[in-house]
Amino acid sequence: MTERGPSRPAGDPSSGSVRSTSWTTLLIAAIFGALGGWLIVVIAGALDVVPPYVPWTAPGALAVIAALVGALAWSTHQRIQVRHERIEPERGVAFLVLGKASALAGALVAGGYLSFAMLFLGRWDAEGPRERVIRSLVAVVVAAGLCIAGLLLERACKVPGGDDEDDLEDEDPYQSHP
Repeated sequence: MTERGPSRPAGDPSSGSVRSTSWTTLLIAAIFGALGGWLIVVIAGALDVVPPYVPWTAPGALAVIAALVGALAWSTHQRIQVRHERIEPERGVAFLVLGKASALAGALVAGGYLSFAMLFLGRWDAEGPRERVIRSLVAVVVAAGLCIAGLLLERACKVPGGDDEDDLEDEDPYQSHP
């Protein structure tokens, strides 16, 4: 008998398992972010207003959030994967949701800032567009860090010895096999 019980099939959505965030999902989020960044510049041009300036607080705030999510991922990994301690189910689900949300938000923001920066590359000689490009690219790198930290937190929430077919490396190497 598995943890799902005898009456729940493996693909049943009520079985209590959550799939890892796929690269396709992250790519789609980045594309939607890129569309948003492009729309901001296009709408500003259509309204004949100056596109928004990217303050240093944007990548700074993203860096703080990425560091916090990364620290939580490391702590959770140490607790669940290394020391094999249990955590409360509600906390585990909350960490998993935070990890997924961080990964998606990081991809979305990275795509948005990347398209925003690319639209100003042609005007690199002027100071305003150059500052937008530099600060946006810094935000892209930090947002990618947030995405990675979210994926690491999501990965840290996996229970060792779970029944994920695609993650054989989660097995305990010290556990005897029949």
